[in-house]
Amino acid sequence: MYHKAYGIIETLAPLHVGATAGEESGNLNLIFRDQFTQTGIIPGSSIRGRFRSETYLEQGEEAANDWYGNESETTESKVKFEYASIVWLPVFCPGQPVVWVSCPRLLKRYQRITGVNATIPELYTGSQTLQALTVEGKSMLFFNFGFLSVEKTEDFTPWFPDGEQLAAVVVGDDEIAMIHDMALYRQSRVRLEKDQKKVDTGGFFNTEALPEGTILIFAIAFKNQEDAEKWQPFNAKNSNEMYLGGLESIGFGHCKISLNL
Repeated sequence: MYHKAYGIIETLAPLHVGATAGEESGNLNLIFRDQFTQTGIIPGSSIRGRFRSETYLEQGEEAANDWYGNESETTESKVKFEYASIVWLPVFCPGQPVVWVSCPRLLKRYQRITGVNATIPELYTGSQTLQALTVEGKSMLFFNFGFLSVEKTEDFTPWFPDGEQLAAVVVGDDEIAMIHDMALYRQSRVRLEKDQKKVDTGGFFNTEALPEGTILIFAIAFKNQEDAEKWQPFNAKNSNEMYLGGLESIGFGHCKISLNL
């Protein structure tokens, strides 16, 4: 039996994990997405690569190979990572001004990994800290695509990893993709010519990223309890800040990662 653990990621800056910059004209650098909800994910290989790199720098190549396998992945690693999925996604909402949004499918994965003993909130349920607008006697949230009715509120504390209940609402699995695409951070970038401050022909491309304040979860597994107790990627601390994904040179990917071992 594997020993199970998990990690929580909170983005402190926009996070891009997906297509690289490339040279193509009009290239849109998309993030990786879950095939069902079409929401952003971080592949387990990307998380493993960052942890391996940090261990290599701090503890040396032998420790990195021992915990994460060698670079060619011909040896089995002691610690295994699943992909990270969104738990709560911050979305701009006039009057709030930010509402964290999730859906039953994403919360079910959070429940499966953490073992939280609570009933998943029903659709269009808001947190107790949500201050929705009152329109014709109904509690409403206004997103770019229209109004959303908040049917009721309840305590969302079990569904936030740090116990801090943010202003939040649960929407349908078939609605989260539309809200997700509305919430993404997008940036247009250009490549300048080497000898003058002028845009290179064909050097224009767009980048999308998960916004600052996104909360994600990933599962971790060890072959035995002993390995789980010995693994200390943050030097005996439970959390640390590190960069994930690409585009670190322009300020993307800064995250806080907290481990529950």
